Amino acid sequence: MGCGVGKSRPHPEKCDRVSISVPAATAIRAALLIQRWYRQYVARLEVRRRCTWNIFQSIEYAGEQNQIKLYNFFAFLMDHFTPASSERNIISHIFRENEICHETEWERYFCYKGVEVSESYSGPHLTFPMTFCGVSKLMEAFKQKQQLHARYVLQILGETWRLLRFLPSINRVSVCHTKEITVCGDLHGQLEDLLLIFYKNGLPSCEKPYVFNGDFVDRGKNSLEILLTLFGFLLVYPNDVHLNRGNHEDHIVNLRYGFTKEVLGKYRVHGKKILKLLQKIFSWLPVATVINHKVLVVHGGISDSTNLDVVTRMDRHRYVSVLQPPKMSYGNSSRNGGAGGPVESRRRVRSLTNHSFSQVQRSISPWRSLHSLPISNDLSSSLKNELKERRRLAGFDQAYREMKAPDSDLEPGFGAGAGTHGNEWKHMMDLLWSDPMPQNGCIPNEVRGGGCYWGPDVTEEVLGRHNLQLLIRSHECKQDGYEFCHNRKVLTIFSASNYYEVGSNRGAYIRMGPDLVPHCIQYQASRTCRELTLRQSVSWTERSALRALKEQLFVHKSDLISAFREFDPNKTGMISLRHWATATESILKLGLPWRMLRPQLVSRTQYGMVNYQQWIRELSITEPKLEVSDTSILETMYKNHSNLETIFRIIDTDHSGLISFEEFRQTWKLLSSHLKMEISDKAIADLAQSMDFNKDGSIDINEFMEAFRLVDLSTHS
Repeated sequence: MGCGVGKSRPHPEKCDRVSISVPAATAIRAALLIQRWYRQYVARLEVRRRCTWNIFQSIEYAGEQNQIKLYNFFAFLMDHFTPASSERNIISHIFRENEICHETEWERYFCYKGVEVSESYSGPHLTFPMTFCGVSKLMEAFKQKQQLHARYVLQILGETWRLLRFLPSINRVSVCHTKEITVCGDLHGQLEDLLLIFYKNGLPSCEKPYVFNGDFVDRGKNSLEILLTLFGFLLVYPNDVHLNRGNHEDHIVNLRYGFTKEVLGKYRVHGKKILKLLQKIFSWLPVATVINHKVLVVHGGISDSTNLDVVTRMDRHRYVSVLQPPKMSYGNSSRNGGAGGPVESRRRVRSLTNHSFSQVQRSISPWRSLHSLPISNDLSSSLKNELKERRRLAGFDQAYREMKAPDSDLEPGFGAGAGTHGNEWKHMMDLLWSDPMPQNGCIPNEVRGGGCYWGPDVTEEVLGRHNLQLLIRSHECKQDGYEFCHNRKVLTIFSASNYYEVGSNRGAYIRMGPDLVPHCIQYQASRTCRELTLRQSVSWTERSALRALKEQLFVHKSDLISAFREFDPNKTGMISLRHWATATESILKLGLPWRMLRPQLVSRTQYGMVNYQQWIRELSITEPKLEVSDTSILETMYKNHSNLETIFRIIDTDHSGLISFEEFRQTWKLLSSHLKMEISDKAIADLAQSMDFNKDGSIDINEFMEAFRLVDLSTHS
């Protein structure tokens, strides 16, 4: 018994140990399950975030590509139609560099003395030369939503132009042991981001130098305020504030992305002059900055032919629009001293985007013009036929210019053994438009339509050749505001937070000391996005992205139905999800993961099949109802909304915001020629009459574009 009792005593202790260990194991298992669930939850949110990002970015890049294609078409007209032809006349003003060439004449053009400041003006009064106090007053006025008087705007622009003319194409900056330099990326008219950077990091000064890496304008509402603030600091601290040119510092790009509209809206009397002066100033902005001989800062990037010695020597001010490569021809030139001197014209490489030239284009370097090559009889005949067809579609009856023989139309800028001008232009395009890619090599950037994609091997070669250790660039919106690639030798910095939508991305800037180690500081300017949880932020931006994508699907509904029917030979109205994704990508060409997006876009399926006609009806998008006999013109309008607005603003040469019925007709004829489709005069007249609400014989551009804005009914339910 005693032994039994003795043996029985440890048993409760063993049970106690077991009772204690069971809850511990359960807790561990529960913790692991919660951890696994949370990781899956975050992973799903990240997948949604990346899909959302791809939607925004694909639509943005498709717009840039469309802008370049439209400009290529205009260049085609300028190069091949007679100078007297009407279609050439209505677009010719965007191809002129500037009518005033001599510096003394520009001095008069920048003159502000005839602009009086009225007593009713309540904004800041500036004195010149510019002082830190003056810039501070300017910033405070902009914070209070005040508008600077046109006289002071003209004064700032004039002083900035005079300073920029003495700066090199590549700024070379030294950071001593007691200083840090700050590098900022794209701001895109978002003044709130610039003010937040100054609040967090401090204002520019001799002790706090800055590099602003281009794309100050377009998209946002305060592009001009950003320019005036940066120009003000440049005038006060010319050795410590450095401004690089971006691809949006270009008046051709500004026509599409809002800066032209912004300036004309804020300065109705002097807006046209301000825009003209900014064209000149943009052309004088340096294109790169080198810090301590080791860090290259440039807006877009590089290519396998980038040579900083060429960039240093180039006449950057010749490129008022980087989309406008110069062509060297021979003839009379008052600018160059008479006959026989070279004159500048236009030639956009790869400008012939139609299918009839695709075979020739594939066989030549993408950076060479067709006109630098011998032209066979077949190609010459094909080109003539193309010109006739373009003119027929555009409704013009002027005789087109005969093609010159190859020996009389050679382009020294782009042919074999090219001269300096073509080489310079290629450098400008690469520096302002290019993007990095993970693969080795260097290929044309077909996504944007300009510049190139370059790989890690190109980075190694170019940096090594110039004894550099890091390339800082901008040009691409990044979700975290910055991103390293190419073995951390390329750093992308983007300073416009909430770029696509509130919560879509952070902004960032770089602080760099004499050790040249970049430190990236992130922020988000909107208080709303800082108050959102991760799930709320993703949901918010996802809804916005899907709304934009549904609009794209809706405006292509006729083309989509035709593509779906290719996979529905029995006319059942049903196609597989795979065919739905294939057909959708073939029409929109956005490179999106359609099958992954299917749950957000297609609400119902039957055994893996999509009722495509019902799906189109369920997009919940509606358009204004106008009394137009030809409804196809409306669908064309929706598809080419941005192209039409760009053409309108080109044709509206006096910047009145109004276009006549005849200008309206010319706009549509140009668009139909660009798209290679026929639109009848009656359809155009019907549309014009329906849009002339006050029956005064002219159409307000802004009202016209607003009237055709699509509405997502799902957001108004």
